Amino acid sequence: MSLRQLTTVAMLALASISTVTAKKGVELPAQQAVTGSDTVAGCYSSLGDMTVDSYNEYNAQGYCGPTCRKKGKPVGATYLKACYCGTKMPNEKTLVADSRCNEPCPGYDIQACGGLGVWTVYNTGVQVNVAEADLDTTSSTTTTTPTSTSSSQTSATETPTSAAETQKPTDEGSKPSVVGIAVGVVVGVIAISAIAAGVFFYMRRKRNSELEEEHRRNAAVNAFISGGKPPRSSGGMSIADSRMDPIMNRRMSDGSIADNQDYSRRILRVTNA
Repeated sequence: MSLRQLTTVAMLALASISTVTAKKGVELPAQQAVTGSDTVAGCYSSLGDMTVDSYNEYNAQGYCGPTCRKKGKPVGATYLKACYCGTKMPNEKTLVADSRCNEPCPGYDIQACGGLGVWTVYNTGVQVNVAEADLDTTSSTTTTTPTSTSSSQTSATETPTSAAETQKPTDEGSKPSVVGIAVGVVVGVIAISAIAAGVFFYMRRKRNSELEEEHRRNAAVNAFISGGKPPRSSGGMSIADSRMDPIMNRRMSDGSIADNQDYSRRILRVTNA
């Protein structure tokens, strides 16, 4: 082979190398999973149970794989800036040709990060053998592109805010009801306490009256048994002994026999007949 021919072959080889080097968004063939290191599992039209973990302008296999591995997720996937993590591989029936994953990764444009309606899936190295998702789950996922997933997340983020704003008037409207209930409870407690106090004082007064009446009856009975006078209406009791009254003694002695005479012997008296 002449020198000219050798030069031509060398130039063609350099041209082919430059062409290969300049090509971007190339999906690597599926590789054998290795523990502790992320490997490409293939290009899939479903995500299995994976959900968006983060968005990064430098997204690539070197970003998404370690991100999911640190969180203990055995499966990861990329689509442009979106990084997905999950616990199950997409169903094998949703595996498509590698050529469909042709979107250059933002962080490393030589690699492919998914394509139109497809995702580049990785085994993150958490475990070598990973279970597959059911076909029904994956088929429902295939109808959702990463763009629509992003928009649905935005809607989901906005939904709680709008729901909270919708509930504000309801919460404010319920405040008067709570105040009314509290006032009703307080009034009820006060009313019950007043009724209880009234019953207590009534029973106490009735008991005192009964005790006074019983005391009055006992005093009257004692006065009657002792031979004295019944108690006055004032409630006092005056029992006087008649023998202690000198006037009474004097009246009782009027007309009686003299105490200084001896009537045990007969007294003979002489009278003129």
